[in-house]
Amino acid sequence: MTKLSVNINKIATLRNSRGGNTPDVQQVARDVERFGGQGITVHPRPDERHIRYQDAIDLQQIVTTEFNIEGNPIPKFVDMVLAVKPTQVTLVPDAIDAITSNSGWDTITHQGFLKDILAEFKRNNIRTSVFVDPQEKMIEGAALAGTDRIELYTEAYATEYPNDKKNAVAPYAKCAQLALDSGLGINAGHDLSLDNVQFFKQQVPGLLEVSIGHALICESLYLGLENVIQMYLHRLK
Repeated sequence: MTKLSVNINKIATLRNSRGGNTPDVQQVARDVERFGGQGITVHPRPDERHIRYQDAIDLQQIVTTEFNIEGNPIPKFVDMVLAVKPTQVTLVPDAIDAITSNSGWDTITHQGFLKDILAEFKRNNIRTSVFVDPQEKMIEGAALAGTDRIELYTEAYATEYPNDKKNAVAPYAKCAQLALDSGLGINAGHDLSLDNVQFFKQQVPGLLEVSIGHALICESLYLGLENVIQMYLHRLK
């Protein structure tokens, strides 16, 4: 079964919009796990407009499943991850002012940088993942950089899925097979939803984990968090 890691950034966005501590990010993390979620993902950004660096530190004491921290490995981020020592760190090449993640790493141009950062995390027994577009050369570059896993950026799949789902998923299936052949684990995330996740799971070999936040939280507004998590788990079997 592919594991479901729930990104709780949007919970923090709602909290920060009003001040105070409602909704409570830590309680939501507990609830996600209680409802069957197999991991918690957070993505702190430098301006802390949703998850704050302190949230990531505090959640380490709360999360009992897998804890995945993703972000651009600027010095502040690297120091925080090394202090928290989550289960997994996912490197994402966000611009500082990016609204949301919008591209994967160029693992060829930045291979030397990634290799050094990945080695530091691995020395600290933190599983590593690199966010990549579904391009074979980027998978090859990620393998050469020394990552444990890749995370396939799924916006292109989600955009094309309503028109031609087989064509939409084809490059992901091909890249996943290359990753498996290269000894890499495979994660995916960013634009997966209840509508498209099951077909993606069925077509992409070796899919270990999906990280889903925006769609899952939006769906939960209508269907309830516990119900939505169970629906995802059913689709990921």
